Amino acid sequence: MAKASEAYVRAGEREVRISSPDRVIYEATDRTPAVTKLMVAEYVTSVEDGLMRALRDRPTALERWTSGVREGMKLATGPQDRNADAFYQKRVPKGAPDYLESVEITFPSGRTAEEICPTEIAVPVWCAQMGALTFHPWPVRRTDVDHPDELRIDLDPQPGTTFADAVRVAGVARELLADLGMTGFAKTSGNRGIHVYVRIEPRWDFGEVRHAAIAFGRELEKRDDGVTTAWWKEERGERIFVDFNQNTRDRTIASAYSLRPLPGAPVSTPLAWDELASLTSPADLNLFSVPSRLAVDGDPWATIDDVHHSLQPLLDLWDEHPVELNYPPDHPKMPGEPPRVQPSKKVAEHWDADGNRIAD
Repeated sequence: MAKASEAYVRAGEREVRISSPDRVIYEATDRTPAVTKLMVAEYVTSVEDGLMRALRDRPTALERWTSGVREGMKLATGPQDRNADAFYQKRVPKGAPDYLESVEITFPSGRTAEEICPTEIAVPVWCAQMGALTFHPWPVRRTDVDHPDELRIDLDPQPGTTFADAVRVAGVARELLADLGMTGFAKTSGNRGIHVYVRIEPRWDFGEVRHAAIAFGRELEKRDDGVTTAWWKEERGERIFVDFNQNTRDRTIASAYSLRPLPGAPVSTPLAWDELASLTSPADLNLFSVPSRLAVDGDPWATIDDVHHSLQPLLDLWDEHPVELNYPPDHPKMPGEPPRVQPSKKVAEHWDADGNRIAD
C-alpha cells in the first residue's frame, strides 16, 4: 500500500499541510504503538488549551528531530556536534507561513535573533510539520523580553536517585513556596525530573530571577538533605539537583505538553499536587494518554496566570547570603562568579581567581 505524500490537519481556523504524514517518528515499544508524523501534528492540536497556555506570546526555540527518534541518535548542543541527528532552532526557519509571528531576543553574547512567538495553534502544528517535537519557550512575553514572568524550579535527579526522590523534593518545594506566600505549579519533565513553575511580576531581570532560584535552592537544601545546588556534577552526590541556571538568559525548559525524544513519546505533563504525589511512572503520561486527560479533566495549570507573585521574599533570602554560583559554560563570565574549574582539577597555584590557568 502506497504511503500518503501529504495530509492536512485542522488547527484553529487554518488547515496545515503535513508532508510525509506516514513517516515513523517514534518506533513502537512494548507499551506503545509506533507514532507517525501526522500523529504528532494531531497530538499538538489535541492539547491546544494547555500547550498554548505555555507558549502564547513567548519567544520559543524548537527542538527538531526531522528524522524521528531512534536509539543512539544525538541532539546537537554546540558546534562540535556537526553530525548530530537533531538540533535546536533558535531563529525563524526559512519558509515560515505568513501567519507566524516573531519577536527579537538578545542572547547572552549580545547577538540578537528573530525567534518564533506562537500566537495561535497553527504555529506549533506547522513546527511539528518541520520536525519539532519539543518546544522551549523563554520565561518572558513578547511585550517585555528582558523581564521574566516565570520562576522555574528544575528538580533534576542525579545518578543514584529516583523519580520518587524528585516527587518527595517537589512536595518540600511546594511547602517552601507556601511559606513564602507563593503558589507553585508542577509538571513532569517527560523523563525522571520535575519542574515547578511560579508566575512572578515581570519587574526583575534575568540575573535577579536567577539569584532568587539560587536562594530557593539553598533554602530547599536546609529542609531536605537529599537536595543540592552544587553546580559541579562531582559534588552533587546522590541528591536532587536544583538547576538554578535554567533561569539564566537563553536557557529554556521543555514546555508543558511538549513531547520528549524518548521511546514511547512521553509528554512533559502538568499535574495536580495530589496526583503528582501518587505518580510512580511518568512514562504513562504520553502522546496516547495525555490528550484524553486534558479533554476530561482540563489543564491542572488553568489558573497559573491568575496571580503573579512578588519575587522580593526570595531576593531577601539572597541578600542574606549573596554568594554567586557558576553560570553555564557557554555564558559570558559574570562578575563575582567562581572560577570555572572542575574542583577535582583545581590546583591553587595553577589557577587564578577568575579560573584562568597560570603558566608553570
